[in-house]
Amino acid sequence: MLQLSTSAMPVREFKYHTKAIRAVAVFPDGRRMVTGSFDKTLCLWDLRTGAMLKKMEGHHDRVTTLVVSRDGQLIASGDQKGVFIIWHGETGKPLTQSTKAHSNRIYTLDFSPDGTVLASGSEDNTTKLWCTTTWELQGNPIERRNCVRCVQYSPSGEFLAIATYANIQIYNSNTRECVADFKGQIPYNFSLTWTPDGTRLLTAGHKNDPTIREWDTMTWKQVGDPWMGHTSDISSIAVHPAGILVASASYDNHIRLWRLSDRRTIAVFQHSSWVGCVTFSVDGKHILSGGSDRMISGWAVPKSAWPDSKARVIANRNMVISGKSLWEDVLLDAQKVIELNPLSHVGYRLKYAALHGAKRYDEAVEAFRLMLTKLDNAHDMQIRKLREQYASPSEADSIIEKVINVQLDTAPLRLLETATGRLCDREVQISTFKTTTEYKQLLLSIMKHADLPREIVADVVATYFGCVMLSHRWEGKEPLLHDIKGKVVYQLEAAGGLTKLQLFCKKVHQAGFHWAWVDSCCIDQNNHVELQKSLNSMFAWYRNSALTIVYLSDVPPSSKSGALTKSAWNTRGWTVPEFLAPKVILFYQQDWTLYLDNDSYNHKESVEIMHELEDATGVDAHTLVTFQPGMRDAREKLKWASTRVTTVAEDIAYSLFGIFGIQLPILYGENKENALGRLLQEIVARSGDITALDWVGQPSTFNSCLPASISSYAAPPCTLPFSEDQIQTAVSSLHHTMAIELASNVYDRLDNMSAARFANCRLHLPCIVHRVTEVRRRQDLAQETHFTYGVKADGLHDLSITTEETLIQFTWARPTPQSFLLVRPWDRRLLELPDFAEPAFDDDAVDLPDPGTPLDHSRYSAKREQIDSERRSRALRLIVRLGQPFGAFLLAQQRGGEYKRIASDRDIIAQVKDATSVHNMMDIRILEIL
Repeated sequence: MLQLSTSAMPVREFKYHTKAIRAVAVFPDGRRMVTGSFDKTLCLWDLRTGAMLKKMEGHHDRVTTLVVSRDGQLIASGDQKGVFIIWHGETGKPLTQSTKAHSNRIYTLDFSPDGTVLASGSEDNTTKLWCTTTWELQGNPIERRNCVRCVQYSPSGEFLAIATYANIQIYNSNTRECVADFKGQIPYNFSLTWTPDGTRLLTAGHKNDPTIREWDTMTWKQVGDPWMGHTSDISSIAVHPAGILVASASYDNHIRLWRLSDRRTIAVFQHSSWVGCVTFSVDGKHILSGGSDRMISGWAVPKSAWPDSKARVIANRNMVISGKSLWEDVLLDAQKVIELNPLSHVGYRLKYAALHGAKRYDEAVEAFRLMLTKLDNAHDMQIRKLREQYASPSEADSIIEKVINVQLDTAPLRLLETATGRLCDREVQISTFKTTTEYKQLLLSIMKHADLPREIVADVVATYFGCVMLSHRWEGKEPLLHDIKGKVVYQLEAAGGLTKLQLFCKKVHQAGFHWAWVDSCCIDQNNHVELQKSLNSMFAWYRNSALTIVYLSDVPPSSKSGALTKSAWNTRGWTVPEFLAPKVILFYQQDWTLYLDNDSYNHKESVEIMHELEDATGVDAHTLVTFQPGMRDAREKLKWASTRVTTVAEDIAYSLFGIFGIQLPILYGENKENALGRLLQEIVARSGDITALDWVGQPSTFNSCLPASISSYAAPPCTLPFSEDQIQTAVSSLHHTMAIELASNVYDRLDNMSAARFANCRLHLPCIVHRVTEVRRRQDLAQETHFTYGVKADGLHDLSITTEETLIQFTWARPTPQSFLLVRPWDRRLLELPDFAEPAFDDDAVDLPDPGTPLDHSRYSAKREQIDSERRSRALRLIVRLGQPFGAFLLAQQRGGEYKRIASDRDIIAQVKDATSVHNMMDIRILEIL
């Protein structure tokens, strides 16, 4: 166990400054140190002798920050007035004039690891990046709403961390994209630093929260509890070169030394007044700190913190070199550590870090595996416990495999690898992934962070396996599976559909995606099981694609708005799900340039293109962007497809399975009427929605209540306008002419009716029935193929019906044995019931008394009366609606007692004679219709 040590006597003091010291940095060679003070000067020191080598003058206000480049060649310092100066690292001579970088004090500076950029952060709420060859500003400042207290590059240089008073932001150094944003300290952030391996970020802050917080740089989530011990502002934090210790400086006059592994304080060093800066010596044996006592104090790191001194010295050098990316030297040092103590895990951890940094990932995995073995076999219980935070290579691979299986469950079976042009099955896709840098880095991340959130793993997997789908028209000879299987697409002779395939794959590869899919050649058309699975999965594949590219082969280059509307692509059946399902879509012209030169990430975000697609498809622009599959608005969805055509007749139905969320057997050869009939049967059976029965045209042989062709839905549905004001007026008059009990009885009878259902192609349809008493044919010489009949029915006004079928004529005086009915298909929407799909509770409903508590009868009686009143109101509204004109079916009884619908070339609109006596003509039945 490490014992807490305290000291108020430094082992060395560096005195020269005349005012408080706010900044200190050690050179990579470990021999020198530079300090910055409120006395407006910098001082260069010899760490071995303690001698002040050079006083560096040039600032005209307090020096508030400084930094030394990783190679020790440059010093940058900033002051209270927002000015920075660049100095030569060896001589201490100024290399630049005073540069007015900010409008207010510069709190922080840092060089990028490669030394090409200097980042500055200021009280003026900005971070600026400066080119270290020209010292000119690179790009626009990064503007924040609060003072910037600290900026620091990650050890690899991939990220730039910025601490403002309010929060911590992490930026991608290359793209300047903010990849993380979190609160950090409460209420203010004062300092931050990275661990040498880049896996942790430490933050420190205000006296109201005088703690250090540790953040996982994979998830940006806090690790463990805050480190507690200081009692005032923490002005600075530094990490030991080997990444095992942390030093913090505070306005409580103390330096605290922490052990990173368990976040415990192992030593406290006391200054005479506030401390503003702290750092470690390169060998890690000393802490250097300064503040308002105007000197730098050198403190000895307790030897108990360094049990393997010789190995640790090499490890120190290792970490310093790591910052320079001299990985081969690091590897040699790691090997020396292993030789000095082969039973320790430390050398293997360093070896892993070196191999990982050198991007020798396979060897890094093996080094990490050996490190785990050493941890498993360690005698020290505390060291063995370190093993719990890691995962073995096999454990990490198993985690990734599970995520891959979930990802590929909604992806095509075969994909084209865009880099090579090879067609790959699922096994090859996975094995290819496992050869990539992405996989190896993910494997190492999980090994190092066994608790790595699965969403991070899923994000890496989804990014790699993200597939780009093609939506196009088949034209001429398209390449099939046997044409490309076992071949390289890019090496095949470019002609016809192959040219399109090659250009598509190249376009996808240029966009940075690994995988592409084309319907013509990625499905085995001769394998019925695969074909069935593929067609039923098609909507989900497009839905989960990273991108769908629509190729408009008939839209010339540089076309103007409107060309998309005219494209034959809009006439094809399969393109309906192909533009509804994807979340991201791009339209390309004949020459594979973007339509309208719109280079946005997603054309579904283009108002112009979506309105044009709305005009072409009849689908409103909002639905194009937000479409969700399901049974809702079935009639409208059928209308979208009503003008579409497919090469194979049955495909007009099969192409719609996905938008309704339906999976059915694919039975090519069954004919289009059966295919459409099975789809419509499933819609009605699952949803009870009878709007699919609203059509005009030819009846299907599948069932007479269904159309023979999807084109029968082209006409708008039968809707008869009746305003809310008209309903309210009619309800008011019913209050005086009709007993509410009669209306409630009708309402209850209809409420108890079951929904429409199909069984073995027979429709069981709940109806309000009106017996037909007369059918007379009318002479109409203008119609040679259709016949018009005058029809009378009980309780209805007379009406005319035009049909291709020849009907038996009869009257009340001359009846016929065959029964004819005019029926109103019962639509439960007329009950105006609330949607029970989502439970909705009001305050009264959820405020239930505990069992045994006396009820407040007056309160609940009032609630019951409200419910009853609403039901009575709905009952009267139902009577009013039943008295209005409605779309009727003419049914003819068959020999077995079933009925058949007589199709008409227009809607049959029926009207009750007396709306006030609707309740007297309620012949409500469930009819079986063939």
